[in-house]
Amino acid sequence: MSNYLTKKIIDFSNLVKFSHTIFAMPFALVGFVLGLRDSGGSFSIQSLLLVLLCMVSARNVAMSFNRISDRNIDKLNPRTASREIPSEVVKLRAAVWFLIINSLIFIVSTYFINSLCFYLSPVALAVILGYSFTKRFTWFCHLILGLGLALAPIGAYLAVTGKFEMAPVLFSLGVLCWVSGFDIIYALQDEDFDKENRLYSIPAWLGTRKALLFSVVLHTVSILFFVFAGGVAHMGSIYFIGTTVFSVLIMLQHTKVSSKDLSKVNQVFFLFNGIASIVFASFAICDLLS
Repeated sequence: MSNYLTKKIIDFSNLVKFSHTIFAMPFALVGFVLGLRDSGGSFSIQSLLLVLLCMVSARNVAMSFNRISDRNIDKLNPRTASREIPSEVVKLRAAVWFLIINSLIFIVSTYFINSLCFYLSPVALAVILGYSFTKRFTWFCHLILGLGLALAPIGAYLAVTGKFEMAPVLFSLGVLCWVSGFDIIYALQDEDFDKENRLYSIPAWLGTRKALLFSVVLHTVSILFFVFAGGVAHMGSIYFIGTTVFSVLIMLQHTKVSSKDLSKVNQVFFLFNGIASIVFASFAICDLLS
């Protein structure tokens, strides 16, 4: 029984690519610590656990719904045909129950945080669920994905303070542009498939070379948002050192991928961006606590 349970945990973890939580989780922690500093509140392990539970359950909702809604598309694409639902490693019925349970966990968690987060929870769910349909009608689906992950810092800030401020909004805009930029790079792998199946993506619309340029522009804007956010939040030198390292890392990925060589797309997608998010959050949190 223990082996069966372990296998199922691994299967569902792979279904939602749990390892990719590394992209948004660090920014949620930045929003949480920024909220503590701005509100003058004391640290609460309960609040932190609720924020993390919201973050993980919301991401599980987004990814499981994406896999469910795209199961027929994934079955046709050689790159994605081995995913858990098309390959029946995870049954569709089980995936639906996983989606429902995580949606309930998310809503209940927001209820115990504060009323504002609870009232906004349907809006958050609408954004993260809506992304899965956008590739069917808009080239800018990458920006909707970015918006979903951008909810992490501002959501964590609202969980602590119960109010909107400019600094967390700027952090979220930075995350939106950063995620959208690297998702365009990732989508280069499916450019031909998207064109053949009338799916929308920046690579399918603009082609590889222009899509990479579009990604560079988004990453440049992302850096500017993080710089502005640091100024508005009155961050110190530690933060800006971290922002510089982050900037170098996300721009370095553009030297590893070109219109003539896409062999390192997966490497830059996870390695450079995963390290960049951890570095940024580590320096930002150190600065906030100093």
